[in-house]
Amino acid sequence: MTTATAPSPTSTAPTPHQVWKRARGLLIALLILVIAGVTFAAVRSGTNYGHLDPRSADAKGSRAAAELLKARGISVTVATTLDEATTAAGPGTTLLVTGPNLLTPAQQRRLHEATTASTGRTVLIAPGPAAASRLSPGVRTEPHRPVSPLPPSCAFPAARSAGTADMGGVRYTAPDSTAIACYPSDGTPSLLILKGRGDSDTVLLGSPDFLHNERLDQQGNASLALQLLGSRPHLVWYLPSLADPSATSDDGSPDNNNDTNAGDNSGEAAGEESDFLDLIPSGWLWGTLQLTLAAVLAAIWRGRRLGPLVVERLPVSIRASESAEGRAGLYRKANARERAAESLRVAARTRIARLVGVTAREAHTSDVLLPAVSARITTTGDDLSTLLFGPAPTDDAALVLLAEHLDTLEREVRTS
Repeated sequence: MTTATAPSPTSTAPTPHQVWKRARGLLIALLILVIAGVTFAAVRSGTNYGHLDPRSADAKGSRAAAELLKARGISVTVATTLDEATTAAGPGTTLLVTGPNLLTPAQQRRLHEATTASTGRTVLIAPGPAAASRLSPGVRTEPHRPVSPLPPSCAFPAARSAGTADMGGVRYTAPDSTAIACYPSDGTPSLLILKGRGDSDTVLLGSPDFLHNERLDQQGNASLALQLLGSRPHLVWYLPSLADPSATSDDGSPDNNNDTNAGDNSGEAAGEESDFLDLIPSGWLWGTLQLTLAAVLAAIWRGRRLGPLVVERLPVSIRASESAEGRAGLYRKANARERAAESLRVAARTRIARLVGVTAREAHTSDVLLPAVSARITTTGDDLSTLLFGPAPTDDAALVLLAEHLDTLEREVRTS
């Protein structure tokens, strides 16, 4: 006994050529996007600096302040490692530390030893509680306050000469009576100057906003920046980085005991509350924007037809008589004599109106159509009104008789 083998179904899988035709547009768009992204990254790679960077012309950069200092004869050196910063510190040098909270405890202690041994000026931007206690022992920090134009309210010559400046942020107090406190916010100073050995001093700033390019020309910000950072002939602009080799402890592992209260990020190091976007590198923001644009373009490309619609041929052509017979059969099956009679009368009135000169809009108005038809035939008005606008037939025979009378009326009007 043999068993019949079922025929194999016809394969509907697309061919490689069809797959390529469907996907090549998207692949070309992705290739263009990748090339544009690489080109853009290469162009910006040499000029994309961070906040408070003296080489950055962005709104949060500090290139304007650095250029003003250079114009006054101050040499500006950028340091990115602790070794560079401590080596450059000296009697005729101002050391600006833009992110003391990014330094590990060991780095902070080492930096404090180096600045204490020198007779220069050290400027700390918004150190948090732990960083302040290590870099300037005895100083206490108070909670952050919004940055706003504040008067100096102190006798410090640089502050009095600058006048009102954009200050605030972290606030500091010191038990040393010789400390100079300026720009109080809610009664607590946001600029504190601690005298050191000889001519050395340490300046704690609660906020870096007055150093930003976007604010340097406002209030007395430029004057305050020039006097705080230009008091010595040399300025070392230290930009701490987590990539600094000195950030590892003696056993070679990263030191994770950073100042947690200060946030351990560049936003808190800048002396202001961190914004979510500030924590994302600018390259990722540009990449996300490009991918979003590509997704929108792909959705538009796949979501609408490009070009005119293609007219499809119907598989079967149905004659009008067959369509009429099919509809009549449906009416008969549903006993819809009223609907069928109204369809017959509407069609007849429309055709007769054209013959007697009545517009299509008035073809179904008895007051207009009936006088025009009566003038062309001998049928009385009552019979004509009943025929064209009368009630529905009561049975199928009456419906058939109505159709015959309508045809007869139309022929009579046509030949009159």
